[in-house]
Amino acid sequence: MPGLSSTSVSLVSHANSQTPAVRSIKAEINTTSDGALRLRYLLEGALEQLAIPAMASPVQTGDLWRHTCFEAFITADNSPAYCEFNFSPSTQWAAYGFAGYREGMELLQCGACMPVEVRRSNERLELEARITSMALKRLPGDGEIRMALSSVVEERGGRLSYWALAHPSSSPDFHHPDSFVLHLQRPAAGAAHTDTGATS
Repeated sequence: MPGLSSTSVSLVSHANSQTPAVRSIKAEINTTSDGALRLRYLLEGALEQLAIPAMASPVQTGDLWRHTCFEAFITADNSPAYCEFNFSPSTQWAAYGFAGYREGMELLQCGACMPVEVRRSNERLELEARITSMALKRLPGDGEIRMALSSVVEERGGRLSYWALAHPSSSPDFHHPDSFVLHLQRPAAGAAHTDTGATS
């Protein structure tokens, strides 16, 4: 799309949950003119060794993190509150708000749909998701936001591997405050397409 800038990052597996079935997981983030965030995840590897959820109705669903899914955590700068978004290859999704570290969890009302698109080939699984401006409004303030991107990958035998931009603890913990290492400007509704200005 003309005029749209993006930021690309790579996820790494936790030292205690590595799998040879996945070569890499990359993510791309950009803003949209209506104040939303568009996320694109690309997993490359031996997909035949992975348990990938079958396509289903694109509705808000719980426990997606128990199987292969892609995730985003977003917090406002200098705030303990944050939001968690889960996107499944089934096109189902989930959104939660937290008052603090794993505290005060509640379902977020994000409108009728959080669009998820999935494309798959022999060795590539691509998922594109959109975090609506309605969801981002749940974050306090109007300044810079910080993100943690992650993924859970399930093998056919049920073994899970955990991928993220950073793993600050000895066990996988996507909620850890030090996981929010990606800084970007909050999307502004009605603004022209702009660079996220993200830095890691």
